[in-house]
Amino acid sequence: MNPSLLLLADARFPTGGHAHSAGTEQAVAIGDVHDVESLDRYLRARLATTGRTDAAFTAFTCRMGSDPNRQVGDGHRASDVGWGLTPSDLAAIDLEYSARVPSPYLRVVSRRLGRQLVRAAERAWPSAVLAEVAATPGGPHQPIALGAAAASAGAVPSEAAVVALHHLAGAVTTAGVRLLGLDPIEVAALQADATADATSIIVRDESWLVDDPADLPATGGLLTEILGEHHGSLDARLFVA
Repeated sequence: MNPSLLLLADARFPTGGHAHSAGTEQAVAIGDVHDVESLDRYLRARLATTGRTDAAFTAFTCRMGSDPNRQVGDGHRASDVGWGLTPSDLAAIDLEYSARVPSPYLRVVSRRLGRQLVRAAERAWPSAVLAEVAATPGGPHQPIALGAAAASAGAVPSEAAVVALHHLAGAVTTAGVRLLGLDPIEVAALQADATADATSIIVRDESWLVDDPADLPATGGLLTEILGEHHGSLDARLFVA
């Protein structure tokens, strides 16, 4: 296993994820999430919808942003999995991801988290692709930043997709423990089970193996977007979203 991926997936890595609940705070507020079972349902729904989209965009960006001479994965060269990331590529990826996030507030949050991630990743794994992504007007969306960071850390696209799913699951379950006082051992068990199920399905379908980012998944949840927009209007909240 690439040791850099352990750092990128570590909750202590300053990516801004500690301030993001992936909508769990608002789901708790309306009563949709109130115990371990309902948290499990919520997590699985997010992994199957927005999680699939985020994983695909992360893996696609990793694939396109890989240095062709970089050694990645099990003895592979990046030229086996990607062809480089140009400014026009990046603009197209950014436009397509923005179109998949109807909530203006959640688009702002995504870019804020992306900026935080790029700042940390540039210190750990400086690269041309991270510098290009950092120049995105308003900041890169979080999955795009994560894909660039994964490429710079020497990951292959499937590994980047797994890290994206791990980040989402970690945000949801951490928020569940903090907001509801749930048993962290029970929550860790449900996270392991739900993430394993999602990984076996989402990573296996390799939906990022497309040439045009318009062909990437567009699975999402309207309630997630509505609750996210409402969350942004609150004066008092524990998480940014």
